[in-house]
Amino acid sequence: MKKIKIIFFGIFYTIIFISNILAVENRILFKVNNKIITSIDILTEIKYLEIINKDFEKMQTNQRFEIAKKSLIREKIKEIELIRILKIIKVEDKFFEKLLIDYFKTYNIKTISDFDDFFLSYDINPNLIKKKISIEILWNQLIYTKFKENIKIDKETIKNEIRKNTKKKEFLLSEILFNIDQDEKLDSKFSLLEKKINDKGFSQTALSYSVSDTANKGGKLGWISETIMSPKIKETIKKIKIGNYTKPMVIPGGFLILKIEDIREVDNNSDLNAEINKVVKDKTNEQLNQFSNIYFNKIKKDVTINEL
Repeated sequence: MKKIKIIFFGIFYTIIFISNILAVENRILFKVNNKIITSIDILTEIKYLEIINKDFEKMQTNQRFEIAKKSLIREKIKEIELIRILKIIKVEDKFFEKLLIDYFKTYNIKTISDFDDFFLSYDINPNLIKKKISIEILWNQLIYTKFKENIKIDKETIKNEIRKNTKKKEFLLSEILFNIDQDEKLDSKFSLLEKKINDKGFSQTALSYSVSDTANKGGKLGWISETIMSPKIKETIKKIKIGNYTKPMVIPGGFLILKIEDIREVDNNSDLNAEINKVVKDKTNEQLNQFSNIYFNKIKKDVTINEL
């Protein structure tokens, strides 16, 4: 009973603390090297995450605070590395508008003016979101530049696979990518994640525990063709039914859990070259995402994070 009381008062104190820092004033809460995160930054991030992931709204106040903090720390680490290499966070205007609108096309945003109005309606400074997207764009460009020579794709194998199969399966997937600390065991970490998935659902667990860039969207990967999967992942996925998830699989950058949201069967594109190019692009993105996670984990070790 005493332990339960301690936990209760700990959670109660956290909620009161968060409410106070967000309501009273704009205060510096964390420093990531020389980059600061304020209470207003946290509040803005919470609003942003509520927009892009409806499951976020269902979470408790202290959970939303922790997820917003994790998201901003990840962003600051990327920003620090980009400034170290590029000196400035800036995407060329001729590309930026198209990329920005494409990023938010599901919100019926068709112009920069639409974009500004949309975020102003949520009391969010549009320039903050523009910077956020700029960091993601430049980070992806950096990863491509650094690792493009390491990408390994066998076009001949892809061509033979496409010719052999007139139909292919696509899987609507969500992911949780996680790491384990030196004093942790994989079985224990997976048991914890299983409990959280059973209690709160896969999306909320991804928000809280995934270290992938998809975490803020509840781990949603979208429709993934079986043609781009590694043999190991394809073999594992085909044993799982809709609504279920895999056990952790070792991949570059950590341990991966995949959940099947849906399955569909589609015809292979009659244009062989177009289909090959699509598979090559998807496989390239898959490998770049893995390189991104590896590189992020590497630079994170050299970053100092202080709570003020």
